[in-house]
Amino acid sequence: MKAAVLNSPQPIEKQPLSISDLPIPTPSSQEVLLKVRACGVCRTDLHIVEGDLPSISANVIPGHQIVGEVVDGASSELPIGARMGVSWIGGVDGNCPYCLTGLENLCDRPTFTGYSVNGGYAEYALARRDFVFPLPMELDDLHAAPLLCAGIIGFRSLRVAGVQRGEKVGLFGFGSSAHLAVPVLRSWGCSIYVATRGESHRALAADLGVNWVGSEKDRPPVQLDRAITFAPSGDVVIAALASLRKGGVAAINAIHLDRIPEFDYDRLLWGERQIRSVANMTRQDAKDFLETAARINLKPRVTTFSLSQANEALAALKADRIDGSVVVVP
Repeated sequence: MKAAVLNSPQPIEKQPLSISDLPIPTPSSQEVLLKVRACGVCRTDLHIVEGDLPSISANVIPGHQIVGEVVDGASSELPIGARMGVSWIGGVDGNCPYCLTGLENLCDRPTFTGYSVNGGYAEYALARRDFVFPLPMELDDLHAAPLLCAGIIGFRSLRVAGVQRGEKVGLFGFGSSAHLAVPVLRSWGCSIYVATRGESHRALAADLGVNWVGSEKDRPPVQLDRAITFAPSGDVVIAALASLRKGGVAAINAIHLDRIPEFDYDRLLWGERQIRSVANMTRQDAKDFLETAARINLKPRVTTFSLSQANEALAALKADRIDGSVVVVP
């Protein structure tokens, strides 16, 4: 099979992914083999490829938003040809205190797709049988792929922020995950306020019909009940806090974050405002979100790249040249 392999983390401009010929892997009794039909490109992939996250697996194949069909390791529950999705969490130990209390996203010994095990920038991929998700027929391959991390983690971010129906919600940064949160918030009757850098990202937010759009230096015209940050920047966290009402919550949706600048506690955090971090996702998050996405006919804005263009796909993401989501198609 063809696969994009990360031999050594380095800036994406140096083309760190090499397109290689590898044997098609053989599934264990706990795995299925999927023929990859599409794989979404996530900013976490960029952090892995460039070394912002420490390397934990040599010569890994990135990619953790996999749409594939079962071709080996089938069962009555997962028959040959079944179309399944794979996400960032590729497995948990099932017996740590977090797993035993319904917090498997905080598992002490998780497996990460495309990071600790090989992912979907390839023609075939292995996945644990209990960590694949049936995909509703309403979601085609290209539009389902970005939902499998960007969509799910955005959905969890709304939950971590405690969003209630009809509230005023701010989205700070407007890439793949944030633009997928908009239809969900609209279905909940929320008012949506977007602050982001990049004229094209602001144009996309406006095109999606949010209530207000501003630059990263602007503040929403109202105090927000909830704010979710989607950019790996401490400055963005400060902007979100500055926009909250008393008792409001800011959720940080970032696996990697640069330093948070010194800030004025009295002005930004006092008044029972809260900062929460979003860590991974649970299988229940995935199931709930995919059902929601099918019900509201959620269709991401998608730009596709071939597998041979995996480096170019990540470079486009890094340079903010893509509005919406990026998908690699083998």
